[in-house]
Amino acid sequence: MELSLQGLSHKVGAATHLYPLDLTLVPRAVTVLLGATQAGKTTLMRLMAGLDTPSAGRVTADGKDVTGVPVRERNVAMVYQQFINYPSMTVADNIASPLKLRGETNVAQRVQQLAEKLHIEPFLKRLPAELSGGQQQRVALARALAKQAPLMLLDEPLVNLDYKLREELREELTQLFASGDSTVVYATTEPTEALLLGGHTAVMDAGELLQYGPTAEVFRRPKSIRVARAFSDPPMNLLAGNAASLGVTLASGLALSVPLPERATRSLTIGVRAPALRVERRDGDLALPGQVELAEISGSDTFVHVATAVGELVAQLTGVHQFELGSAVTLYLDPAQAYVFDANGDLLVAPGDR
Repeated sequence: MELSLQGLSHKVGAATHLYPLDLTLVPRAVTVLLGATQAGKTTLMRLMAGLDTPSAGRVTADGKDVTGVPVRERNVAMVYQQFINYPSMTVADNIASPLKLRGETNVAQRVQQLAEKLHIEPFLKRLPAELSGGQQQRVALARALAKQAPLMLLDEPLVNLDYKLREELREELTQLFASGDSTVVYATTEPTEALLLGGHTAVMDAGELLQYGPTAEVFRRPKSIRVARAFSDPPMNLLAGNAASLGVTLASGLALSVPLPERATRSLTIGVRAPALRVERRDGDLALPGQVELAEISGSDTFVHVATAVGELVAQLTGVHQFELGSAVTLYLDPAQAYVFDANGDLLVAPGDR
C-alpha cells in the first residue's frame, strides 16, 4: 500500500497535537516514526488508521481518499504497547481470529506457521493470562501478521518488555517485515531501534515532522540540530563556536579545523556524537582535557561524562573502562567526525562532506 498524507494536521480544542505535514510512505517497507514522548507519533498513527479524523488535510491509500473513513472499514492491523489479546480465547484462537473472519481455509496450518515464527507454538492451548509479557506480545504480533493487512501499525510494541526480550523480538520483527508485503509503520522513542530496523525513518518533535528518508541517510545527515538531538542516544554533544579562517573557534579558544561553506554564518554550533570521542590520541586529533563527572557501564560500553573548557561532554567508549570521579582525563576528537550547524540550527557540514 502507498499511504500518502497531504497537509495533515490535528487539533484538540485549542491545542495543536500535529502541525501540517506531507508524507508519502515507501510501499511495502518499514517506516520508523522516531521521537520523544508527545512528539506526535501516536496522533499520526491514529490518523493513518482512521481512529481519528484530521482537522485538516487528506489521507490517501493507493490513490483513494480515505480521510475520515473509520478504522473498521479499512484493512489495517495494529499492535500497541499493551498486550491486547482476547482473554477468554486460547493463543491458537487469538491468532486464528482474523483468518476465520476472512473465511480462509487451512487455518490450523497457518496458525502453526505463525506460532513457530514467533516461538510460541508450545503455548497454543493456553490462555493469554497464563503467558509472560513477552509471550503475550508475541501473540498480539502473530494475530496482526495473520491479518495480512496492507498497512501494519505498531505503536512502541516492545516498550513494556525487558531489555533481553526487546532485543530478541526486534531481530525477529526485522526478518518478518522483510519477508512480508505490508507497509509497516513502527513508532519508537529509541534511536538504536530505528537503526536496527532500517528502512526509512520519519523524525518527529513537538508535533512536527522534521525529516523523512532512508534511516542511514537521516542518521548520517540530520538536517538540523533538532533532528540530530532526536536521532542520538546519548544526545549529541553541542558546542558553541564562531567561524574562523581555518575552521571554527570554540568558546574556550580552541580551534577546530573544519572546512566551512561560503554560506556559513559567524555563529555556529559544533555537534559531536558520543562514540566519536575517544581516550586514545590519533594524528590530527583535537585534545579536550577535563575532569570525570560521571562514569557508567551499560552493556559492553562505558559512558563517561567529562567537564571540559568547552562544556560537559559525554563519550561512549567501547569496552569496560574504569574512571575515578574527579580524575583528569583527556578526550580526543577527529575534526572530520564533527557536524557543523549554522545560527538557525540547520546542517552546514556533516562527516564525509570533506
